[in-house]
Amino acid sequence: MSRKILLWLIWGTFLTYAFALAPPNQPDTVTLIQNLSTGNFSGINPLIIALFNIMGVLPLIYSCFLYSDGQMQKIPAWLFSIASFGVGAFALLPYLALRQPNPLFAGEKNGWLKFWDSRWTGRLLAVGAIALLLYGVTQGDWNDFGQQWQTSRFIHVMSLDFCLLCLLFPFLLADDMTRRGLTDRRWFWAVTLVPLLGALAYVSLRPPLSAEVATTGETVMQS
Repeated sequence: MSRKILLWLIWGTFLTYAFALAPPNQPDTVTLIQNLSTGNFSGINPLIIALFNIMGVLPLIYSCFLYSDGQMQKIPAWLFSIASFGVGAFALLPYLALRQPNPLFAGEKNGWLKFWDSRWTGRLLAVGAIALLLYGVTQGDWNDFGQQWQTSRFIHVMSLDFCLLCLLFPFLLADDMTRRGLTDRRWFWAVTLVPLLGALAYVSLRPPLSAEVATTGETVMQS
């Protein structure tokens, strides 16, 4: 099965499940979202607080891949990146399916690209994501979260969205590595086999993007 067909199948299945098969919305869902968005966390399970905020960090981590990748694509990566802050994998999956594999980088590395390419940006995101993970895991009520996962569409779909976003990095990773002259497959699998934490380590440690290096590499993983 080709990469594009697989990604469209995942997108269609997730869309169908989220709106047709997931648990129903609860009456307090809108209030919960408003409280989470405004920082009114009183009475909310820390696991849900952490998950909601990580869902804001994940699109930022993807931005460390998308803007340099989009430089060589016909489709506007920034549009999908912005949309992912609201709908997560529902926006990123179409980009991954529509983009063309391209291990090269050309054009100006302007200030915007330098920001997302910076190791310090990756490290700040890593600190934030790991802090949220530790907070949710250590302070959260797992029994309450399990009950809400079974009864609330918002919690249920957000949890699945989190899992998908953690697992989709490899579809951008191979080309990103090649642009940086990293062609050793062991690095690819080291990052891929540790979802989220592997991606955080990668954006914190990867060498800076260079047009000269990118044009000489070979693709790590074919589509």
